[in-house]
Amino acid sequence: MISFLTYDFMRNAFIASAAAGVICGAIGYFLVLRREVFAGHAISHAAFPGATGAALIGLSPTLGLMIFALAAGLGLSGLGEKVQRDAAIGIVLSFSLGLGLLFLHFYTSSAGFATGLLFGNVLGISHRDAVMLCVTSFVCLLALGAIARPLIFASLQPDLAEAKGLRLDIVSNLFVVITALAIAEAIQIVGVLLVFALMVAPAAAAARLTHTVRDGVLLSAGAAVLVSWISLILAFYTDWPASFWITALGLGGYLAARATQAKMAR
Repeated sequence: MISFLTYDFMRNAFIASAAAGVICGAIGYFLVLRREVFAGHAISHAAFPGATGAALIGLSPTLGLMIFALAAGLGLSGLGEKVQRDAAIGIVLSFSLGLGLLFLHFYTSSAGFATGLLFGNVLGISHRDAVMLCVTSFVCLLALGAIARPLIFASLQPDLAEAKGLRLDIVSNLFVVITALAIAEAIQIVGVLLVFALMVAPAAAAARLTHTVRDGVLLSAGAAVLVSWISLILAFYTDWPASFWITALGLGGYLAARATQAKMAR
């Protein structure tokens, strides 16, 4: 058996998945903590027409991903009441997919482009893209660290935080910006439809096994990287899609966390 690390595309995939795993695990934990998981899902779907529209007019699909994800996140965060957000999420999900399909109707250069957007293609990432993912991940981590304390306060005790004078809207908007960048990064690994696998499954498992935010973030980020790396190895030796293995291992890890939590509660 030839070592998978002898191939450039595997080394690039390991670097990219590590960068995406760290930031997606950290962001995902806060999405779970704030109960905004489906808002994150809506942002990922909104990024789909951004990528297809950018490709249609000759721009970078990654730039389109980030712009549309950011616009959707800021739009949802400004809606206020939860009932309004839930209704808006459903509208954004359906309209975004429809708009993306419309752009694909006119963009006929490559069918593989749509497949890569929807389901990811981590094994096709170049060294330049891997480096850019590392830079984006580093910037997101710095930004998340800068707002960590007010974000935790606003997430756990929003009424008290507001009474203390904390601007919840500013904290929320800053978090949305970081989330949008992380989602645009994750889409290149697992695609629009499977972004939950990398961003939510490790975070949901970590939330069941930890008692502090710090431990939860660290476990979530570490689990996301581990799931990504194991998935790459399995994809190399089985020739099955890496995105499938990421979803399968994510589900398995979450079920194992639930079982462990139930056993510890007895």
